[in-house]
Amino acid sequence: MRGAATLEAVELLPTVFSSGWASGVNAYLVVLGLGFYGRVLGADDVPEALMRTDVLVAAAVMYAIEFVTDKIPYVDSVWDTISTAIRPTVGAVIGLLIAGDASSVQQATMAVVGGGSALASHLVKAGIRLAVNGSPEPVSNATVSVGEDLTVAGVVTLVVYHPWWALGISATLLVLGVVIVVLLLRWVRRGWHRRRGRNAAPA
Repeated sequence: MRGAATLEAVELLPTVFSSGWASGVNAYLVVLGLGFYGRVLGADDVPEALMRTDVLVAAAVMYAIEFVTDKIPYVDSVWDTISTAIRPTVGAVIGLLIAGDASSVQQATMAVVGGGSALASHLVKAGIRLAVNGSPEPVSNATVSVGEDLTVAGVVTLVVYHPWWALGISATLLVLGVVIVVLLLRWVRRGWHRRRGRNAAPA
């Protein structure tokens, strides 16, 4: 029994981690995507709660709002701040729903994995956006946002049909995201130091 439970947890891990990572970037698109695949395309293993009409409508409305706000410089950072509690919570809830009728320990584990990966990717996204907002190129903000949406859509598709691929990609993107945040913040900091030096020179 214990071995079977462990095997089940291992099988659920890629789906939970990957959906959690995607939720940290755009939680509403994840709910909308999983619900669509489950309800319209009949994909297996999608929790029934995500296929409900009211859930899909709410997710679609919130995604539409985020689609706009996420592309406006500085407004996106305010939205990220508001979403700090929302995205990890959605990741945890999806993990819990995916765990289904598993034992309470497994359910707790899946909730922690989903919420934890969502929090990690959310912090990476927020850090990248802060750095991008500090850059001199305004178009980059919208470009990054569209890229995030396309990546989330791709990961959600893999979660449904190839969960282990989704795990590998989302884990890689998480590590790369951390590296990018560090490099961008250093670049922005150097830019500010140069600007201060130029302003101080005439004085």
